[in-house]
Amino acid sequence: MPELENVEEAGRHEKYERLIARAKQAPAMTTAVAHPCDETSLRGAVEAAEVGLMRPILVGPAEKVRAVAKEYDLDISPFELVDAPHSDAAAAKAVEIIREGRADLLMKGSLHTDELMRAVTSSATGLRTARRISHVFVMDVPHHPETLFITDAAINIAPDLDAKRDIIQNAIDLFTQVGLGTPRVAILSAVETVTSKIPSTIEAAALCKMSERGQITGGILDGPLAFDNAIDPEAARIKGIQSPVAGRAQILVVPNLEAGNMLAKNLTFLARADAAGIVLGARVPIILTSRADSVRARLASCAVGVLLADARRRTAPIQGG
Repeated sequence: MPELENVEEAGRHEKYERLIARAKQAPAMTTAVAHPCDETSLRGAVEAAEVGLMRPILVGPAEKVRAVAKEYDLDISPFELVDAPHSDAAAAKAVEIIREGRADLLMKGSLHTDELMRAVTSSATGLRTARRISHVFVMDVPHHPETLFITDAAINIAPDLDAKRDIIQNAIDLFTQVGLGTPRVAILSAVETVTSKIPSTIEAAALCKMSERGQITGGILDGPLAFDNAIDPEAARIKGIQSPVAGRAQILVVPNLEAGNMLAKNLTFLARADAAGIVLGARVPIILTSRADSVRARLASCAVGVLLADARRRTAPIQGG
């Protein structure tokens, strides 16, 4: 039944559609795209430009970028193309463009994430701030009522307590600044009780106390929580957990990168969720897309970056006034 399938498909993307629609109301953001040398990365930038989300500056081997555009019938004539001989040089040049104030966002092309992040985290020429750099998956899970944020599943391998404080604050700031309100934050572990046998439960309890003391602001925290009683109200009820977060979490903070990566990919491949990716804590938001991403997920990644950049621009102090 094609009509029913179309309705289901539209419903699947409803949360992302709201994000994209909101981002279209913001000014199009100039975006440095590092090494867009395959169809997926170049098409992602072109599509985001076509719907009014961004103005790309394409940074990479010029002839190679043009060849990809020609092969896949992508019109890049409206965009600035900055020649860089290889992926490392493209990453460095894209970061330089950001530092010069010529772009509001950085977007990963077909280079490896490590290559891009080396340029971003360079002590001399990178985009570091006082805040720890971290990653958030913004996930649209079919049949789940709300967008889920999962952090950190891509940057910090085994974060300590101080790093987790920044990871949580980055995610809360993203959630609030893209206009989603005050988030309910679940700090995940294997169980929902504090035990010395599982160190992540102790860290979860400490992070909740840090929130009470104002070291983490803007969100409602609870933890440790197991995944089931973090997102399912009935599971929380059965366990007798009474909190505003249990069963209704919107941000899921994982113990380490391995757990986060497996959780995000389980939702992607078993629950058919879409996963938009964004890196936070740098001077500008960094859009991370994957070759496995759907068109909608790529646009949602761009939309999240645009909304965050627009929020920062609007709240930035006026210079010289």
